[in-house]
Amino acid sequence: MAENSKKNRKRKSPYTLDRGTPGAFEGETITRRRLFEGGALAAGGIATAAFGLPTLGFALGPVFRDDVEDFWRDVGPESDFNEETYVPKVITLVPEVGGEVGKTTIYVRKATPQDQSPSDKGAPLPYVAISTRCMHLGCPVRYVQASQRFICPCHGGVYDAEGKVVGGPPVRPLDRFYTRVRNGRVEVGKRFSVDSHLRRFKPRDPSNHVDGLWKILYPSRPTT
Repeated sequence: MAENSKKNRKRKSPYTLDRGTPGAFEGETITRRRLFEGGALAAGGIATAAFGLPTLGFALGPVFRDDVEDFWRDVGPESDFNEETYVPKVITLVPEVGGEVGKTTIYVRKATPQDQSPSDKGAPLPYVAISTRCMHLGCPVRYVQASQRFICPCHGGVYDAEGKVVGGPPVRPLDRFYTRVRNGRVEVGKRFSVDSHLRRFKPRDPSNHVDGLWKILYPSRPTT
């Protein structure tokens, strides 16, 4: 009896027009319709990935990249520095870029007990090395010993002797560099950013905050 039931069951037409499928046209089969639908979806997915993946990679790439530099720059003997004033030094910031383009100026002085903040990770840094890039738009700042201020002449950014913002539009203190002493000579390592309490963070671009949601929206950029 089951066999008779199968025989009496009406087989559905393979044509979309017979089935009343929206947008059907004469001669189109269900198989063809599904093939084209799948192809359209696949093409849309590929196009979306072509535009979206590079953007996503640009945003998230720095989060997963190892930004630890494997080299230190010699900036001179310990006798060149003291606790009272900063000494300007030129270092290679990006080793892959030759000539003057990959260089930058930093200010270095010997650290004092006041500089050895308990918020520092690990051993206190023996020297303070401060970046000359303003945290507003990246313009170069210079240190004025008479006023003990870092001054940005472009947009009026002013920082105190520790690099903390005391005036103008900068959003955070000046970046710093790791320091160490080897065989009586001062060496400067990778750059890091700090907040208003001089707590360390991965380096960020000028105008970017370093904590809260900002550190997700604006990933670290160690080589810029």
